[in-house]
Amino acid sequence: MRYPASEKLEIIRLVEQSHLPTRQTLDRLGIPRRTFYRWYDRFSNGGPEALEDRSSAPSRVWNRIPSDIHDQIIEMALEHSELSPRELAVRFTDEKSYFISEASVYRLLKAHDLITSPAHVVIKAANEFHTRTSRPNQMWQTDFTYFKIIGWGWMYLSTVLDDYSRYIIAWKLCSTMRAQDVTDTLDMALAASGCDQAHVLHRPRLLSDNGPSYIAQDLADYIHANGMDHVRGAPMHPQTQGKIERWHQTLKNRILLENYFLPGDLESQIEAFVEHYNHRRYHESLNNVTPADAYFGRAAAIIKHRERIKRKTIQHRRLLHRSIAA
Repeated sequence: MRYPASEKLEIIRLVEQSHLPTRQTLDRLGIPRRTFYRWYDRFSNGGPEALEDRSSAPSRVWNRIPSDIHDQIIEMALEHSELSPRELAVRFTDEKSYFISEASVYRLLKAHDLITSPAHVVIKAANEFHTRTSRPNQMWQTDFTYFKIIGWGWMYLSTVLDDYSRYIIAWKLCSTMRAQDVTDTLDMALAASGCDQAHVLHRPRLLSDNGPSYIAQDLADYIHANGMDHVRGAPMHPQTQGKIERWHQTLKNRILLENYFLPGDLESQIEAFVEHYNHRRYHESLNNVTPADAYFGRAAAIIKHRERIKRKTIQHRRLLHRSIAA
């Protein structure tokens, strides 16, 4: 069976990020190890474009990126070293109105030795929640995570995340994990989303795990009084809340780079990162728009604008190639 380059790249990412051994992961995917390592060797040496099926027929390169665009990409990569090739490609398209693919950015950065080793992280086992959401405020995910403050103790972050857009609607840094902390965060989310004021047919459903604060009667009474529904993931199956678990991982990858000695220091860092995550960080599963773009209904217009830039860029490259060939 032949796989397109995009699927080969996705398989490589799944294997790199899987918490299982490579052999078990490949067995579950149905990919022979010899085939995978051949792909991986080509990817390591040539980037995503090396995964394309190789043709023996010679071809002329018409879609070459101009050298001045190369220089601008390198300049942006050096200025924003924290961005991945995917994020650089999207930002360059948005800011320069010139389309560049992730594969081209990767190849260019690799040629200049600007590619860092990937961070190997554990990803969720299930593909998605069994009932997909189709609009903002249809379902909210909530959970706690914890942070250690040196000389102070443990603090707990309660978050409400919109399932459709991954937008962080509300969060609260708490000293406990009681039902009262959950209801306080939900009060903030209802106010921030306007759901406490608008007359809607259905309030957001709440998705959580089976922690003590989420099975408490006080929370059940609160949810009933606010006209909401509450669904909980299966015990011992955290993948159901995969989006908020992934948010916790993304947050900690940044926040835990520093030590904290006061709750206020930790709170200010969380506030700054939530602002960055909601409004400036391109989300791959949202077609490279920000959670705020998806939550506030701007995503479709942004994606359509990028498609126009892509068509215009490709047309420009064709014309440039023909003028040089003539």
